[in-house]
Formats: sequence, C-alpha cells, structure tokens
Amino acid sequence: MTIQQPATRPANPRFSSGPCAKPPTWTLNALDDAPLGRSHRAAVGKDKLLAAIETTREVLGVPADYKIGIVPASDTGAYEMAMWNLLGERAVEMLAWESFGSGWVTDAVKQLKLDAKVTTADYGHIVDFNVVDFDKDVCFTWNGTTSGVRLPDGDVIPADRAGLTLCDATSAAFAMDLPWDKLDVTTFSWQKVLGGEAAHGILILSPRAVARLESYTPAWPLPKIFRLTKGGKLIDGIFKGATINTPSMLAVEDYLFALDWAKSVGGLQGLIARADANANAIAAFVADHDWIDFLAVDPATRSNTSVCLKFTDDRITDGASFAKAIAKRLEAEDIALDIGAYRDAPAGLRIWCGGTVETADINAMLPWLNWAFEAEIDSF
Repeated sequence: MTIQQPATRPANPRFSSGPCAKPPTWTLNALDDAPLGRSHRAAVGKDKLLAAIETTREVLGVPADYKIGIVPASDTGAYEMAMWNLLGERAVEMLAWESFGSGWVTDAVKQLKLDAKVTTADYGHIVDFNVVDFDKDVCFTWNGTTSGVRLPDGDVIPADRAGLTLCDATSAAFAMDLPWDKLDVTTFSWQKVLGGEAAHGILILSPRAVARLESYTPAWPLPKIFRLTKGGKLIDGIFKGATINTPSMLAVEDYLFALDWAKSVGGLQGLIARADANANAIAAFVADHDWIDFLAVDPATRSNTSVCLKFTDDRITDGASFAKAIAKRLEAEDIALDIGAYRDAPAGLRIWCGGTVETADINAMLPWLNWAFEAEIDSF
C-alpha cells in the first residue's frame, strides 16, 4: 500500500543518539566568547573550566562534598579512568545488558584481569539488581544507550554498602534523576543529553571514592592521562579546572552554553520533562501501530533518551535489511538522520529523545515513519 507523504516535516531531523542534537537555540554565535589561542591555565581559562564544573553541580544537584572533574576521552575516558584507579581493592561485580556495559566487562576481565563476577541480560532486559552483592565493587550503566533499557531508580542499592558503585550515566545524566547517595563514581560525556561537543568527559566522585583513591594503590601501572593521585593524595586541581591534558576551550564554551540553556528550560526537572514528553510521543505511536514495539520488555525500564524500537510485522523476513531501508528512506527525505540501531544491537531503530529534541519534531517525524513503513513493507 502506498500512502501520501505527510505534509509537515521536522524542523530539525537530528535524532542521533550521539553526538546528539544541539540545544534548539544554539548558533555558532554561542561560541563567540571562547578564549581561543589562550592558555587554559590563564585566569580566563581556569574561570571557564571552573564555571563548567560548578554549573554542572548546580544543574544536576551534585552534593557539595562530591568532586567533579573534566577529563579526556569522553565518557569512555572517564569510566576507564575510574576503573583503572579504583578497582582491584576487593572483588567486583560487572553488570551488563547492552554493548557499552559489555565493553566494561571486557576491560575488567581481559585487561585488568580482576576477580569479577559477570552478570548479563539480553537486549531488552535488565539484570536482577536484587541479587547483586554491593559489598563488592559494582560496575554498571544506568541507561543502556544501545538497548533503551534503564535502571528505574536506585532503591535496590543499599546505603550501607561496603563496596563502591561505578555508574556509566552518559545517556542518563540531565534526563533522569540520579540518586547521588547511591553512586560513588558517575561518568558522562557532553555530547549526549546536552548536545555538547565530543572528546571531553565528566568524572564525579563521592567522598567514599576519594577515600579509596587515597588509601589504595592498584597493582598495575597507570598512564599519566589516568592519574588522579600523587603521593597518596587526590590531585585536587583536576576537580577545580586544572585538567590533566589540554582541553578544547571551544568545546568548553559550547558546554557552558548548553548548561545555561538547561537552566533556562527549568534545569534538571525541565530537561526530564522534555525527554519524557518526547518518549511519551513515541509510546503513543507504538500503541497505535501493531508493526512496531519497544525493544525494552518492561515498561518500567524503558529509556526516555535512547528509545530503541523493533519491527514486529510477520511479513518482514530480514529485519536488519528492513530497518536499514527505513532509516535510509527517512534520511533521504531529510526527516530523521542517524536513527538505525547500534551495530551490536538487534535490528531496529533508535530515536534520541533527550531534552535538546523538540517534541514537535518527534510528532512531525512519526507520520513519516509510518509512511516509510508502508512504502517498504511490500518488498519484504
């Protein structure tokens, strides 16, 4: 069946899950105040970096006694920095239900060769946190970016745990309530929920994590780019803007703009509301169309940022090819860019619904998704 193309197009077709859409009010002029050609150790550079740290604290509600640092290599650099510095003091539980969590398992088991219990769940599901031993160090992703499955809350993490919790929150921070008292290490990158530029990560440490850093020395060597302590003491300057390596002041300026925009839409709760509205629009579409469904099995674990969908029509004999055809058709029409499922994930679509995406654009895109489905289904 051929249906007519919808009349309305999204104003912004960028629904990529990383790098993600810029804030809707962003223009290149937002970067005019970047101190280009200046040392990041000059007063102007230090001030910008410290402002990025403290505004992050303000928007996310990070406790005053937690340390926030800007580190190299995006969320990957931040999380691996934490693993290399903190793990090995006690046994570890590694939890994974999608590809990035599985990557941390590889680091722990094959690279650091830790005494690690590995618990995994298939795409669309989540591990049972009720049986996790939090007297061990526990590593997990809050929101599975490639599966669209998230931890609903932190209630299962005990306050009196003996181990540390290391949380990769890169597609959760600024879109979900993170219980800071349950998280000892939290990492994310600028290019996710706030649509910042790539290559920089954020590392947040609880007082318990700092105490571990100052009381434990790992058995393996640490490259300079990973070192958080000197002489058994935390290198505190890292958490005041004295970065380990040279940051991009252009990217810092971009992040500062995104943080100010976040405050203008109501801060964290405003961002959560925007992401929820986007995800709810997709949920309504899924409820009205029997050929598509969420990859996440339990509605309580469905992400409000990286929304992953699967095709359920019995006529589709090659799911991967069909999903690629849909994504290609929508890209050709400049309706939705970069919405194919992650390469390691089951065939389907992944639509970014973080707060920088306008709900009006989601609502304009969805009829086109229906159009693309009807245009392709007869050939499958």
